[in-house]
Amino acid sequence: MYICNTTRNVKLSEIGENFDREETIVDIGAYCLMPNHFHILVYEKKEGGISKYMLKLMTGYSMYFNKKYERTGKLYEGVFKSIHAGKDTYLKYLYSYIHLNPAKLIDKNWKEKSRQKSSGELLEYVFNYQHSSITEYKINKFRILNPAQFPDYFKRLVDHKKELFGWLDLTH
Repeated sequence: MYICNTTRNVKLSEIGENFDREETIVDIGAYCLMPNHFHILVYEKKEGGISKYMLKLMTGYSMYFNKKYERTGKLYEGVFKSIHAGKDTYLKYLYSYIHLNPAKLIDKNWKEKSRQKSSGELLEYVFNYQHSSITEYKINKFRILNPAQFPDYFKRLVDHKKELFGWLDLTH
């Protein structure tokens, strides 16, 4: 996600510990990588930036995956889907939706009254899920993310927890 977010054409031989991606094409506000899909909240900095970024990301990952597992062919079923977040309330909802996605991994019914895990257990799992941007928010060190471009909803870690717990508690 970090490497593909550049205006540069990147060669595998250039990638190392001190890789400088230079100018970015999107700002990323949230992401979550799931076993069979991913979600990403981006702000387009250059016209066509989202499409260019997604092409680089999906092509790069497909090439990596195919090489690693000695396979060929398409990895994704279709093109990516995007939705414009035109309202502030929708943008805030997307932040929560993306970060709460891992809850499905431990309780597929987490949105329903019949869920098996408590809100506290779900929040703890989501907050410790290693493949989401919540990790960068927790340590307040941003490598993939650039939250400065997005509204400052959650200045403190407790604000993140409060927002996510609010959504978990609403569904119970």
